[in-house]
Amino acid sequence: MKKIERLLIKLIIVQFIFLVVTQFFFHQLDLLPEVKELAKYEGVNENTFTDILQTIKEK
Repeated sequence: MKKIERLLIKLIIVQFIFLVVTQFFFHQLDLLPEVKELAKYEGVNENTFTDILQTIKEK
């Protein structure tokens, strides 16, 4: 059982490292500018939370 736990922990660490590296490549180095355009289109990178709160307060 301990071998499986160690293996799972190693897999989690490796996956986290790959996640950080790929996010860095996609967003900081602009390897795929389409990804940045999709994020703008979806509105993920905008902070619209205050607008929603202001709308709720007005009602």
